[in-house]
Amino acid sequence: MIKSIKQRYRYTIILLKQLVKTDFKLRYQNSVLGYLWSLLRPLALFAILYVIFVKFLKVGNGIPHYPIYLLLGIVLWNFFAEVTTSSVGAIVSKGDIMRKINFPRYVIVLSGSFSALINLFLNLIVVGVFMIIAGVTLRPVAILAPLLIVELFVFSLAIAFFLSAAFVRFRDISYIWEVIMQGAFYATPILYPISLIPVNAAKILLLNPVAQIIQDLRFVLITDQTKTIGQLYGTKLIRLVPLGITIAVSIIAVIYFKRRSRYFAEDV
Repeated sequence: MIKSIKQRYRYTIILLKQLVKTDFKLRYQNSVLGYLWSLLRPLALFAILYVIFVKFLKVGNGIPHYPIYLLLGIVLWNFFAEVTTSSVGAIVSKGDIMRKINFPRYVIVLSGSFSALINLFLNLIVVGVFMIIAGVTLRPVAILAPLLIVELFVFSLAIAFFLSAAFVRFRDISYIWEVIMQGAFYATPILYPISLIPVNAAKILLLNPVAQIIQDLRFVLITDQTKTIGQLYGTKLIRLVPLGITIAVSIIAVIYFKRRSRYFAEDV
């Protein structure tokens, strides 16, 4: 069965690998530091936010290992932002290729998402190094981290599919999504502990899959003093809500992308 699946999608897999390599190489082409920028960008942002929010505003004083807590939130958010923002014009940018070659359109979106996933893994290695330096003790619950990363990847990819297909027809999508991302950044507990937010507001914010995943990953990797959606609502079953949102968004995005993909070559 596995062999037949590989045979069926052999061309798609080869194309996907090539697009991921090309995208990753072109991203840092002609830059002096090259791939190091994938590590330096979040670290530079972290340094700025650390000085402002930790040193001057004294945010997060009651949370153990708050600098790493902050860094992990930035890394995860940057991944979500990279996948979704880069996907907006992904289909349109490949218009010439689509008119000449027949291949699955979803490969274009997948390639950008996997390229961002590589960056995420590199950044998580840096986070891991800081955790070791800071003496963060991993608990058995850390085994849940890969599942949470998969959840984040699926949700990000679903948004990417929808945005890439919608942008082909509605070019205002790029401006709308830019505004949404600006608001979502501050509505997600990245720069501040969720404990600073009124409980009722915090409950609503953590229904957002990205916020839920960031808090859960902080809980399983850094400190059990992180407020999670399960703690706020008093039941672990509430996690089914953001998970259900992820599944619903994924289904809607795939259906919409599939319906619109037949017109991509004409519309771009």
